[in-house]
Amino acid sequence: MQVHLVDGTYELFRHHFAVPSHVDPDGMEVAATRGVVGSLLTMLEGGVTHIGVATDHVVESFRNDLWPGYKTSAGMDPELLAQFPVLEDALRALGIAVWAMVEVEADDGLASAAAVGAADPRVERVIICTPDKDLSQCVVADRVVQLDRRADVIRDEAGVIEKFGVPPGSIADWLALVGDSADGFPGLPGWGAKSASTVLAHYLHLEAIPALAKDWAVDVRGAVKLATTLVAQREEAELFKRLATLHEDAEVGTVDEWRWTGPDPSFDAWAERLGARGMATRAHKLADSRS
Repeated sequence: MQVHLVDGTYELFRHHFAVPSHVDPDGMEVAATRGVVGSLLTMLEGGVTHIGVATDHVVESFRNDLWPGYKTSAGMDPELLAQFPVLEDALRALGIAVWAMVEVEADDGLASAAAVGAADPRVERVIICTPDKDLSQCVVADRVVQLDRRADVIRDEAGVIEKFGVPPGSIADWLALVGDSADGFPGLPGWGAKSASTVLAHYLHLEAIPALAKDWAVDVRGAVKLATTLVAQREEAELFKRLATLHEDAEVGTVDEWRWTGPDPSFDAWAERLGARGMATRAHKLADSRS
């Protein structure tokens, strides 16, 4: 058995900026929702059996209380923001497990589901469907992997090391030093991807990096300045690591609850609303073929 965990927030953004506008009978923009639902239905038709989708039902989370510059819903296209609950309800009608995150983020939901899937001995592989670098910290060997559906690239542990220069367990440390513009925290001045990778490839975690550059066992350009910055901004670095570290305790149910058994009768109305009647026909046909 394989389980597929989908970043619903990423998918909604991706489709919103990639597909032509489409409004429902009430005049609401639903093109992105239609695109995501159709995309996941295609995944099911391709053989996916166990699937769950995490969304940012509320964009703000506990991290906004920790760092004032953390990402918010401010400035988001209202037509996009309004589709989050619409997408969640449409996917539930399709019969897909949905984790609508409120106090934590969609990434935390995915991390939690990845942990649940990895702990189930029946699961051969957990596939986290997102290119988001945050989720690289959840990769485990070739058992828990990331899939960039758009590029059709799978990243296992070796792939994480190849891309970032550090293993999955050091991704939060790497982000703390480098920063994450998408999430709204800057990292430490002077620390770039190369210097962070070089140092963390040896020390793995911030806490293990010696305070003095002369004690470093790796050769890094500008080491004295980097070490001085890390010492001076240690609290900020630890905070950024906390922001980057995903939680694995969100309520996501069990693997058995992620098994797709077919659409709810209400999905017919959803397909009609989305202007895609054929999706209902496809979903019922697929369910019949699996029963």
